Amino acid sequence: MPALFNLLHDTNRRLSFCLDNISAKHQAEVVTPAQMSTLLSDLLAAGAGLREQGLPADNDRELESELAEYRRQIERLRDLLPSIHRALLAERARIEAQRTRLQSASEWMRASRQTL
Repeated sequence: MPALFNLLHDTNRRLSFCLDNISAKHQAEVVTPAQMSTLLSDLLAAGAGLREQGLPADNDRELESELAEYRRQIERLRDLLPSIHRALLAERARIEAQRTRLQSASEWMRASRQTL
């Protein structure tokens, strides 16, 4: 199972880095699409590897350790998801407010041109 071990080890390293980066940010900041894409692709790759290769029947301590670490990373992500969701909702509200302001300014400009 060295391939599964390597996959989980690399995934855990990337997940840890990404989650550390996300959790270090101020909650008002939004997670970037690139960060979410990286998280999703890592999770999909690890899931595919686990489905494809399955878990070993023998007791491989190193693999078990990587699986435990993977579980910890997934739990960290689960704990961060509500704050990510709140930040995304706040960003959507900010963008909508900005769109409304721009729309109002555009309408004002159109009306101003008609009066000239």
